[in-house]
Amino acid sequence: MSKAHALVIDDNGRSVKVLLMLLAKEDVSYSEVGHPSQLESVLETLDAVDVVFLDLEMPNRDGFEVRDVLRADSRFDGIPIIAYTVHVSEIDRTYEQGFDGFIGKPLDSDRFPEQLERILNGEAVWETA
Repeated sequence: MSKAHALVIDDNGRSVKVLLMLLAKEDVSYSEVGHPSQLESVLETLDAVDVVFLDLEMPNRDGFEVRDVLRADSRFDGIPIIAYTVHVSEIDRTYEQGFDGFIGKPLDSDRFPEQLERILNGEAVWETA
């Protein structure tokens, strides 16, 4: 099996650093979008993606708008888009709006490997803590 690749879209540097560290520990490569305005340029150069971790609250374009952009791109057909945010009260809305999963911030380094494995195996993960 080839190495999994994640797309991380989040403007919070600390959160990104933690997620990228956890992905690296699980031998998952990644591409990063640090600001929604960078999305299209990163998508132009992006190869295959196995999972998207998408923050909900970002400047100029929220996670719901970014999710719509990704869903309009056929390369993301069947790719899980996971909301990961401090706004755990948004879990129901993300489910209703078509996200494939939800992980609350801060990420739990003990639980993340199992959550990631489940996501990559096609299981839904909806967890706030």
